[in-house]
Amino acid sequence: MACRAVGLDHTDLRSSLEAIALSAKMWPMAPLKKKPERSRLFLAVYLGTQASMTKWEKLPAKVRRERESAGVKAWVEWEAKNKKAIVDMGAPLGPTKRINRRGVTSVRNNLTAYTIVRAVSQAAAAKMFESHPHFMIFPGTGVEVMECFEIPGM
Repeated sequence: MACRAVGLDHTDLRSSLEAIALSAKMWPMAPLKKKPERSRLFLAVYLGTQASMTKWEKLPAKVRRERESAGVKAWVEWEAKNKKAIVDMGAPLGPTKRINRRGVTSVRNNLTAYTIVRAVSQAAAAKMFESHPHFMIFPGTGVEVMECFEIPGM
């Protein structure tokens, strides 16, 4: 209705807009580019239990060596596939000490190794670890992924 009030119909208005856009070299208008999501850091901790390790150690030596060889190959392939996202490949973890008000004690937990990756979401980071050789071939029991938040003011 506003167009009719000034004596223009929709066809005239569209033609005018096209002429303006053409003069600005904007027609046809390109779609707006979506701003890329900012990637964030995620800590992946590899888990394993004493029971899963005991089961692994009971395998016949030949079977274990074959699985170790296949596991190392699969892990190298996983690393190559995800190399752009890997910030720190990490390392295996050794015995644990717990420190608190009562002092220092030796403790056991299920943490076996860690890796730090960069992804746009926790779901995207977790997807990298689906079918990971840590638990598909080796005796690991899983991988947990958590975001590493920035400390405000630091």
